[in-house]
Amino acid sequence: MLTDRTGPTLVERTATGVRDVGPGLAAAVGVAAVATAAGAEVPVVGGPVFGIVLGLLLATVLTPGPRWRPGFAVASKPVLQASIVVLGATLSLAQVASVGASSLPVMLGTLAVALGGAWLLGRLLGVERDTTLLVGVGTAICGASAIAATQSVLKARESTVAYAVGTIFVFNIAAVLAFPPLGHLLGLDPHAFGLWAGTAINDTSSVVAAGYAYGGDAGTYAVVVKLTRSLMIIPVVMGVAFLVARRGGGAATTRQRLPWTRLVPLFLVGFVVASALTTVGVVPASWHPALTAVGTFLITTALAGIGLSMRVADLRRAGVRPLLLGACLWGLVAASSLGVQALTVS
Repeated sequence: MLTDRTGPTLVERTATGVRDVGPGLAAAVGVAAVATAAGAEVPVVGGPVFGIVLGLLLATVLTPGPRWRPGFAVASKPVLQASIVVLGATLSLAQVASVGASSLPVMLGTLAVALGGAWLLGRLLGVERDTTLLVGVGTAICGASAIAATQSVLKARESTVAYAVGTIFVFNIAAVLAFPPLGHLLGLDPHAFGLWAGTAINDTSSVVAAGYAYGGDAGTYAVVVKLTRSLMIIPVVMGVAFLVARRGGGAATTRQRLPWTRLVPLFLVGFVVASALTTVGVVPASWHPALTAVGTFLITTALAGIGLSMRVADLRRAGVRPLLLGACLWGLVAASSLGVQALTVS
């Protein structure tokens, strides 16, 4: 019997893809579910950090084989990109104006200090380039979320991402413990402390914990500043995408060879569109808690996939210098936030 089939049908290809991706992706989702529950019990740590830690522990104990890798890869890239778009729908572009002109110089100043300090100190300490960039971006913007977004275009090794997230986590915990007593010692009012916490603490959960621990309206103001600061993901990740494109070819040929989607990733376009829809009221504020929960779960799934993909031996090879880099940047950003605030806020 003759047949004119020359290859697998669409249904067959889809079924094969599901079989390839299914095990690893299901494992990442399962780890993310446990991590989310743990993060709800220990909000200072948060689900995303639990995700990468639990993933790493499971990878160390079970050593998943090659059949799991395709699913881990889907979790750590497409799922990650989807999370950024979803979280974009919780941020109104008008929120940048709502925090007032007084907060923008502090945000931009700490961003410049973190990124410039990462570039200089990373070179002085001899830290690997991708690790330096991820630690710098995580310190400058919003911790694990910024690292995850940057990883979407940087494509650094899983061990590099895990080390950067771990470094940020250490100083998130330190900030939650140290910032409230330091704020009281410095005599900061709730507004000033909220601005300090919102610009100098990396992860949103840690900003919330420190802000509300301080009292007054410090927590509310810190969260608004932090959400506005999160919008800095857009220009920073676009800049990283351009640098990655240049790394693959000369400046003159990059524009000719690469489509605009390589310089402006589609998930960033989606992030801006989602934020714009929120700004004009298409996405109502009543949806924001659910969207935040979904976006955070997707980020947790992505980081779980990264953790499941890596090995402890990779972290050992990184050494202590990235941790020293994170410590220096944390101190610089905390000090510069107070300094710029003193100069610009009346």
